[in-house]
Amino acid sequence: MSNYEELQAGPIFPLGDKVAENFLGDAYLKRLYAGKEPLDVVIGNVTFAPGARNNWHVHDVGQILLVTGGEGWYQEWKEPARHLQKGDVVTIPAGVKHWHGATKDAWFVHLAISPGATTWLEEVTEEEYRML
Repeated sequence: MSNYEELQAGPIFPLGDKVAENFLGDAYLKRLYAGKEPLDVVIGNVTFAPGARNNWHVHDVGQILLVTGGEGWYQEWKEPARHLQKGDVVTIPAGVKHWHGATKDAWFVHLAISPGATTWLEEVTEEEYRML
């Protein structure tokens, strides 16, 4: 079964709506939770088509990514990219500039747990992405 077929056969959470701002390529977001009680946090299911990614960004409190499907990348500024697959967990400290998204050949799905604000920055260039 291909990565896309796996996604179509049984995603854990709904695909959500297509997002364009701060993303390159086809990406979808389903906000699962956004509230103050019992936790002040936003939890989103983010789905990236092959080659899709978000812009560089920073979280003022940090972020946790729980990879639920496919293959993707996570990269901190001036650090090597980390290949991600289903079951991986990424903990991102407050103030760390980073991006995440799909590999060029696979869909990628993760839950993003994000307390606090996000500051969006520049796009991940094609040159940066091709170097992976």
